[in-house]
Amino acid sequence: MIQGKVLLVYNPKAGNGLFRISLDRIIGMFQERGLLVVPVRADRSRLLEDVLRSAKAGEFKKVIAAGGDGTLNVVVNAMIRTGVELPLALFPEGTANDFAYNFGIPRTIKGMVSVALEDHYRYVDMGKVNDSHFLNVVAIGSVVDISQKTDQKAKNALGLAAYYLKALTAIPNAKPVPVFLDCEEHKGRENMVAMVVVNGKSAGGFRNLVPDASCQDGYFDVILLRDLAPMEIPELLRDLLQGTHVDNPRVLYFRTKKLRISSDYPLSCDMDGERGPELPVTIENLNRRLLINVPEGQDQPKAEENRGKNDA
Repeated sequence: MIQGKVLLVYNPKAGNGLFRISLDRIIGMFQERGLLVVPVRADRSRLLEDVLRSAKAGEFKKVIAAGGDGTLNVVVNAMIRTGVELPLALFPEGTANDFAYNFGIPRTIKGMVSVALEDHYRYVDMGKVNDSHFLNVVAIGSVVDISQKTDQKAKNALGLAAYYLKALTAIPNAKPVPVFLDCEEHKGRENMVAMVVVNGKSAGGFRNLVPDASCQDGYFDVILLRDLAPMEIPELLRDLLQGTHVDNPRVLYFRTKKLRISSDYPLSCDMDGERGPELPVTIENLNRRLLINVPEGQDQPKAEENRGKNDA
């Protein structure tokens, strides 16, 4: 007996392009539980928005985003633009899958489907950059758009190592750029090599970037790399991998709910691996704005769930 539908938005290049081969198996697993799967390619953003707008109230039980952080960004922005408020399940089929890392979503087809088939949810923060939205990270600087610059074949072959190798080659050639930061916690001019505004624990595949971060507390973690001498780069990269970089004198670290970033130089930002707006930008935390499908045992406590609904 059919009990409902789920909307599966997938990146056809995800998982070395092998995810497409698993589609029939995935559809079968959902049908066994009485759920029909409606698949839409993530590279058809207009079609995705048309599907969301035309959906009848209650037609879909949840949305599933299959791909990396860039795919999540496409799906979330489409949901915001169309006013759709549905739970979002994650199929971490990209290279880094930084946002899914916060919840320990399995990487196997059986594991990720098993999570999406159940109803365990948590409200999470979302970020807003001017008029666009993101889930995991905003990055600024010549070395932080690594996901855009890293060759797809290298990602498929090397995985996270491709990001690290790209960072090793990019940092020595990066030139510091003056930026002005304005928020309650910090205000002033900084010579920046790169900076990230992070909503979770991981960004760019660096799993220990903010080990104690929460994507539910209403705060972002801001990490700015100051001007570096070549001899300081190996130590910084080691610190980034080990999660000890906040004690490095070349790193500015603070937490904030809202931050404005401007510069006299032309700079654009990167949102979840997708190109974002040019500076100046205002980055704002939308506390507990989105409901995420999580593994069993990570459910939202009822009191917090009600607060999340009220805050949304």
